[in-house]
Amino acid sequence: MPPKAKAAGRGRAPAKRKLAEEFPPGEVLTDTGKKTWKLGAPIGQGGFGLIYLADEDCGKPVGAEAPYVIKVEPSDNGPLFSELKFYMRAAKPDLIQSWMKSRKLKALGVPRYWGSGLHERGGKRYRFMVIDRLGTDLQKKFEECGRRFPRKLVLQLGLRLLGILEYIHDHEYVHADIKASNLMLSHSDPNQVYLVDYGLAYRYAPDSVIKEYKEDPKRCHDGTIEFTSIDAHKGASRRSDLEILVYCMIQWLCGRLPWEDKLQDPLYVRDAKIRSQENISEFLTKCFSSQDKPAEIQRFMEEVTSLGYRDRPAYDKLRSILQAGLEAIQAKDDGKLQFSPPVGGGVAAPAPAQVSTRVPESLQRHWHLPPVWFMNAANWHENVHPHEACETLQTR
Repeated sequence: MPPKAKAAGRGRAPAKRKLAEEFPPGEVLTDTGKKTWKLGAPIGQGGFGLIYLADEDCGKPVGAEAPYVIKVEPSDNGPLFSELKFYMRAAKPDLIQSWMKSRKLKALGVPRYWGSGLHERGGKRYRFMVIDRLGTDLQKKFEECGRRFPRKLVLQLGLRLLGILEYIHDHEYVHADIKASNLMLSHSDPNQVYLVDYGLAYRYAPDSVIKEYKEDPKRCHDGTIEFTSIDAHKGASRRSDLEILVYCMIQWLCGRLPWEDKLQDPLYVRDAKIRSQENISEFLTKCFSSQDKPAEIQRFMEEVTSLGYRDRPAYDKLRSILQAGLEAIQAKDDGKLQFSPPVGGGVAAPAPAQVSTRVPESLQRHWHLPPVWFMNAANWHENVHPHEACETLQTR
């Protein structure tokens, strides 16, 4: 069935998956390394489980300044298990520290993995994972700022995310669901940003061998529809993550994406994204109708669009593009993230893009898209299941 449209800050929880019951503060969990952890108060809820403050079990109650959180889900649920595989392979503290040292980085926005295991309570089994505690998410900051971030801040966030994505990609994964609600500030340092929620993370290159591009009907429209990439499944490649990042930066700058009024129509959204590649300048003019188009966003988008499925992105070149954008506004990445509402209290949303149901032949060849994509929306809903279309897509 077509994907359910959802706000950028909301997740999905299929009813068939079980929800975790709430544990009392003081519950002690033992991880696979025999280390014990004590739960504090619950501070959040994911799609299928709860998130608790936590600390090492040292005989004291877990305080409000606890440095860890523990995510808990019923053991037969899939999301935490999928996320755990990423953390165990790519987010151990020594791996992150080694990467930072080799690249002379002061910080890297990937939460560190501290342990995991199974826990039994009341005859039920639960899976848990211990990671760094973080602060508020950027979706809340975005709303507080009138749904618009300053240009300097957007470019700084883009630079931080490039560093995060380069690390994730070089450790064989793509994230596939980058958005403001999955970006969190550090609990101790509000100038550090972390990418969270690896439930859709995809191991695109196990043992450094890139998987063949193959559509998965079950995951055809996973992710968040307004941001998900043209690759018609769960973010199959490095270019997918970077395409999603482009959409995020555009939304943060101008308040909305041109297709946000059509999120119930996946064909329209998909078609709008494909057509945006034909004339990037025209697309950005629609997005930034009441202001000048940032030249660096156009250059960034052009670079990402030129990537093939197997291509390793030129991360340094992409960084230089965003840094040039900072120079153009006489700013620099000084390490401080300044969140402030837009002058005048808001921003006029650009008009929704008027997207034809026909995709130009040049783009059909560029993306190797089958004829099913070029039917009109009414016929799509009547005759073609979107998952069937996804199965036919091929890599370029």
